[in-house]
Amino acid sequence: MALLTGKASYFRPELAHLPAAQQVIFEQWGCGAIVQPEYGCIHLAIEAHAARAPQAIAAEWAGQRISYEQLNRQANRLAARLVERGVKQGDTVALFVERSIPMLVGLLAVLKVGAAYVPQDARIVPPVQLAMILDSLSSPVILTLSNLAERIPAEAAHRCLWLDAFLAEEAEVAQDNQQAFAVVEPDDLCFVLFTSGTTGRPNGVRVSHRNLCNILLTEPGCMGMAPGRTVGQVLNIGFDMAAWEILGCLAHGATLLIRGKDIPQTAARCHVLIATPSILATLSPHQCPDLQTVAVAGEPCTQALADQWAAHCTFYNGCGPTETTIVNTLHRHESGALLTIGRPTPNNTVYVLDEQGRACELGQPGEMWAGGLGVTAGYLNNPALTQERYRPDPFLGGDNLMFRTRDLGRWTADGQLEHLGRVDDQVKVRGFRVELDAVSSAIEAGEGCTRAVTLKLDSRSLVAFVSPASADIESCRQACAQRLAYYCVPSLIVALEHFPLTARGKVDKALLLQWAVERQGEASHA
Repeated sequence: MALLTGKASYFRPELAHLPAAQQVIFEQWGCGAIVQPEYGCIHLAIEAHAARAPQAIAAEWAGQRISYEQLNRQANRLAARLVERGVKQGDTVALFVERSIPMLVGLLAVLKVGAAYVPQDARIVPPVQLAMILDSLSSPVILTLSNLAERIPAEAAHRCLWLDAFLAEEAEVAQDNQQAFAVVEPDDLCFVLFTSGTTGRPNGVRVSHRNLCNILLTEPGCMGMAPGRTVGQVLNIGFDMAAWEILGCLAHGATLLIRGKDIPQTAARCHVLIATPSILATLSPHQCPDLQTVAVAGEPCTQALADQWAAHCTFYNGCGPTETTIVNTLHRHESGALLTIGRPTPNNTVYVLDEQGRACELGQPGEMWAGGLGVTAGYLNNPALTQERYRPDPFLGGDNLMFRTRDLGRWTADGQLEHLGRVDDQVKVRGFRVELDAVSSAIEAGEGCTRAVTLKLDSRSLVAFVSPASADIESCRQACAQRLAYYCVPSLIVALEHFPLTARGKVDKALLLQWAVERQGEASHA
């Protein structure tokens, strides 16, 4: 896909139902800046830093360090081994590991041979799910660690290449550190990210080098990452935002601080931190004196959390599903201002459309569809699902595709996108349509409440969880009743000190709902 050009000639016919002034604004606000990333393939940016500053520290983990030169040399050595083991350009290679330096060597080696890595944290992903993922991959090799041997499906054990054992080998390393193993093109796959499918079977999103470079190598996605700065690696490696931390850091010559079990200990040393709001909420600004830039995405951020961190450092709020490459909108938030998700990132577009697929009038809510260079190549081995979720882009035309995000939004008067929750979060209660995020926002106005999560308990009632445990539940109930209709007020509000999190650092809504059902059952038997 070429960079977006000639937008005006494409937009006009599809916007005939809008007033002329709104047609112009639709294009101005809905299109990100046109920018050419410095590199078309992400590993080329990493190799350039290895050549420019070979002794600079690429990563630190568990008291160990690896320089850019060492990282590049070991990745070259591993790339040669992968070729020997039959890995070909275009293959999909399992990277079933945990956060570590060997993980970095593994993913860089895969990119060098022109293949795509498929990351999973083998410590926490059930072997049955790992087996389903392996069934869809083409590589004869599984990259993993010896301490995770029991987590790998037994029938695939013979395919394992133990990264830690490989790095411990006494081996000759080529003097030439500029080896090339494949001619990789920007549209070649960089990694495949598996999300949880609604059927229980994971779906693999195919992300290209072009997709990734478009967000990581342009402003504001580069997040101020640069030589001499430290970037936290705190997220689950199977989560798309981990690629933002890892490859963003290495592509800009910064130092990656790979955490162990203690997130605050790592965050305290970071200049740049990328996290979900749920993870950020476990930290406080005074713990992070050197922090210069923070970005959150993956789930809605509260106004209070954004204000707290924006007063401490440069704070970005972003939005975008895996299928649009990490985030496709970013907004630098100023403390006290209305929290939004901003505008499209460079070379990306966002359209707010109604149920018929027509552009909504400015200020009217609708579903957000994403276009541009961030739109990925669809799902691995699943053309039917790809066809269902990706559609031809009528606004850009040509071979451009757009993706249905299932996020609701609207444009503010000054051209910012306001996130209004998920289509999935619109539920029916007592026959009325209720937006769960709107209920949570109303509850958060209660005394002492910093965050709320609202869920549908049954056809007649909602349940809400608030944090911290000291929040005034009755004040939260009254705040909701004052702002919303009676059927929006939860029948049960529970205060917790911390919300339970999933492995990817998001609020575990399934577990909260389970707790609510159990609590309801106990009450009925009392």
